[in-house]
Amino acid sequence: MVAITLPDGSVRRYDKPVTGADVAADIGPGLAKAALAVKVNGDMKDLLLPLTEDVKLAIVTKKDPDALELLRHDAAHVLAEAVQELFPGTQVTIGPAIENGFYYDFARNEPFTLDDLPKIEAKMKEIVDRDEPIRREVWDRNDAIAHFKSIGELYKAELISGFPEHEPISIYRQGDKWLDLCRGPHLASTGKLGKAFKLTKVAGAYWRGDSNNAMLTRIYGTAWADEKQLAEYLTQIEEAEKRDHRRLGREMDLFHLQEEAQGAVFWHPKGWTLYRTLQNYIRRRLEGAGYVEVNTPMLMDKVLWEKSGHWEKFREGMFISESEERTLAVKPMNCPGHVQIYNQGIKSYRDLPLRIAEFGCCHRNEPSGALHGLMRVRAFVQDDAHIFCTEDQVKSETKAFIDLLRVVYADLGFTEIRVKFSDRPVKRAGSDETWDKAEAALRDATDAAGLEWTLNPGEGAFYGPKLEFVLRDAIGRDWQCGTLQADFVLPERLEANYIGEDGAKHRPVMLHRAIFGSMERFIGILVENYAGKFPLWLTPLQAVVCTITEEANDYAAEVAATLRANGLRVETDLRNEKINYKVREHSLAKVPVLVVVGKKEAETRGVALRRLGGANQEILALDEATDRLAKEAAVPGTF
Repeated sequence: MVAITLPDGSVRRYDKPVTGADVAADIGPGLAKAALAVKVNGDMKDLLLPLTEDVKLAIVTKKDPDALELLRHDAAHVLAEAVQELFPGTQVTIGPAIENGFYYDFARNEPFTLDDLPKIEAKMKEIVDRDEPIRREVWDRNDAIAHFKSIGELYKAELISGFPEHEPISIYRQGDKWLDLCRGPHLASTGKLGKAFKLTKVAGAYWRGDSNNAMLTRIYGTAWADEKQLAEYLTQIEEAEKRDHRRLGREMDLFHLQEEAQGAVFWHPKGWTLYRTLQNYIRRRLEGAGYVEVNTPMLMDKVLWEKSGHWEKFREGMFISESEERTLAVKPMNCPGHVQIYNQGIKSYRDLPLRIAEFGCCHRNEPSGALHGLMRVRAFVQDDAHIFCTEDQVKSETKAFIDLLRVVYADLGFTEIRVKFSDRPVKRAGSDETWDKAEAALRDATDAAGLEWTLNPGEGAFYGPKLEFVLRDAIGRDWQCGTLQADFVLPERLEANYIGEDGAKHRPVMLHRAIFGSMERFIGILVENYAGKFPLWLTPLQAVVCTITEEANDYAAEVAATLRANGLRVETDLRNEKINYKVREHSLAKVPVLVVVGKKEAETRGVALRRLGGANQEILALDEATDRLAKEAAVPGTF
């Protein structure tokens, strides 16, 4: 007798082993048709897996969020079968599901191009229509190696050779002929995949990510539960391409990157104005929240990094310098330096909490292939801060940080915030009692701040639990930006103390926190969120005074001076060009306000305001226009 417990608590009993497909059919024909896989005691398994003992069982359909990874994994296998049907002799290597899609790496003498994708995609849909059964087989390791070598699949044979001796090998067969090495699970047939997929791009990829190995061709695709979701995603991707911060950065003359300084940004005047405006804004917010700002050295002896533990954990990502027989590291983070400042002088419990902030320039040796505009760089500045507090203050300081973070994000137009709560990992420092305190404090403070959170199990730092704050932008993409980590370990390693009310020495808790994270990355997110059309207070160039005729040149200079005197960032355009040409050019550069003046405006001391994206203009007196624009351009939180 096999007892199957369903999610609603009901139990179905069978006289012999059954499969998830049998249980789904027993419940009803609709579920049998929709079933893709099963969860057995919480683990995703094949729909046709025999169930020989009592289990908790959930039937997975396309409505389940967990189904997406399964669909994408199967899409990768269907892609591989399609490629080998169309291009015999191509070797398949590795093809996982990834965020929003899948890819497969192929070894072929002639690399694939974008022109090949429509043909491959059509063949994938043909395989779906064939509704080929997908079945798991278990092979002897040596037999599997011999088989893949015999059909010219040398990469698969190499993968299997790396498995332990006598380990059974899991093979999935699609239809009668095609098979692939895979742990699974998979759909019961290719028809279950549906056709809500699209191949998107090709790229080069080294075998096993090692530049010493052969270069393969990687084909990327995306797959979704239905055509509607696919269409929404493709629309989002199309919109994202229009908003690409690298393209807008060029059009708006904000920054550039070049080969001689990989992963570092050349900020142009307008881009640096944007950078300083954002930095000055958050600096005022921090000052209002009781932070003190410091600056710590860029280079520090490896002895300090060894003591902090970073030399062991982050050595490969650190830039190293040698001087006078000493090994120095360019700092990848600011934490140890802040502890050094804290340790100067004796601290009392009355001095806590102590909130130390720094716009610290950090360097990390990211792989060149991972660099991406402002989003992934090697040199970056963090809006970093560390709060030294007592254990009793963790909850109140966490809530205060969350309140500050919400205000800052709202000022910048982000009102949809999700929180991930990452609890204790398997490998960790500190006692369970300490972890209980830290997790409870973070959890209670997040609840008190009115933010919903989801558990990210086992993903905390080795020294403490972590909150990750995820923003949703204007086109529905999620960006993880802010973080808060509770650290009971670094103060111990670097011997930070305070004198408690009892006159004895105690270790402070160290809260690592950031709101933007990397300034560079956050600016990239802002550029794409606003598509370059920033709020007036944040825009690098807030207005351009454009003349219709040379007779208005002197008045244009006077208008610009008046606007500057009221705190606006203004330029003049006195060129002998038609006004429509000037409007088009400045619109491309995303200038939010054009102040148009001609002979008539000079005589009446008026201006014509044209807004970015607007077809009409508004005629105002200069004083009224100045007052209105100055109020619009006021920086949030200005004290």
